[in-house]
Amino acid sequence: MKRLIGAVSAVLMAFAIAPAQAADKVVLMLNWYVYGEHAPFYYGKAKGIYAAEGIDLEIQEGRGSAATTQAVAAKTADFGYVDVPTMMRAAIKGAPVVATGVLLQTSPMSAMGFADKNIRKPEDIKGKTVAITPADSMTQIWPLFLKKTGLKESDFKTVAGDGQTKLNAVINGQADLLLGYVMDQSMKIKDATGKDVYPIKFADYGINMVSSGIIANTDYVKANADLVRRFMSATTKAVEAAEKEPKAAAQSILDANPKGGKIDTLTQGFELTIPLYRTAETKGKRPFQVADQNMTDSVNLMVEYGGLDAKAKENPKAFYTNDYLPKSGS
Repeated sequence: MKRLIGAVSAVLMAFAIAPAQAADKVVLMLNWYVYGEHAPFYYGKAKGIYAAEGIDLEIQEGRGSAATTQAVAAKTADFGYVDVPTMMRAAIKGAPVVATGVLLQTSPMSAMGFADKNIRKPEDIKGKTVAITPADSMTQIWPLFLKKTGLKESDFKTVAGDGQTKLNAVINGQADLLLGYVMDQSMKIKDATGKDVYPIKFADYGINMVSSGIIANTDYVKANADLVRRFMSATTKAVEAAEKEPKAAAQSILDANPKGGKIDTLTQGFELTIPLYRTAETKGKRPFQVADQNMTDSVNLMVEYGGLDAKAKENPKAFYTNDYLPKSGS
């Protein structure tokens, strides 16, 4: 009996000290240095949402959507959070990448300037100076905005430079407006000056195009279908949790990266992101559930104005899948 008790005790002790099944290590690379839009990923990690799905998440800052897409294509990152139209340009040229969820289903593109300049509508841009970054996604779509609003290139002046030069031009008064994202450049300007910025949103003038989403390598998706489902489930839950607690979500960025910004503008930037998650077609649905028509319209716009190869129109569904998203209510 003593031997039996000893044997049972040894087995129980072995179970007690045996490590739990190791979580899957996953690297998510962002599109850029951290800002308010990225709050859900940090919040999901901080709240244990990824851990609950058996995922050990590492979040890495990026250096642009094109660079992150290349990293995912090369499998140096498992997932990327990127501008989906930028991913399309790479995919049509053969990069093995696909969007496993489109989060920003309304474009954040805008022409923005200091609120006290009272530039509120396209007509107000006449006679002003606009700062652009040549060849970036916003500058490529800018001609469509002009067409939709009846503006001509001759109605305003243009100054060109990289991202920081563009910001400096508005901050220093060399330009009245810049082309930027409502939740990104506007917050950087406010951080630098303390002044509010007013965006004239492209989406308000009929330019319906998706923006940021999660991408993965197509081979990785096939080989790790269960992990991709768990990652998208966790990320969906992280977005939903962050929507309910914007300030706490923004704080999670600073908890992970104390130099990641200022709590007020991180919170405001994230709050400006939330309305971009859904369109009229996806209102009431869980995050990432992009509509087929939205993607088709986006592909068509990119072919006409964004330099995307025309053959992309043959099969818009090649660029994305909703198959790995959690079902409604799950």
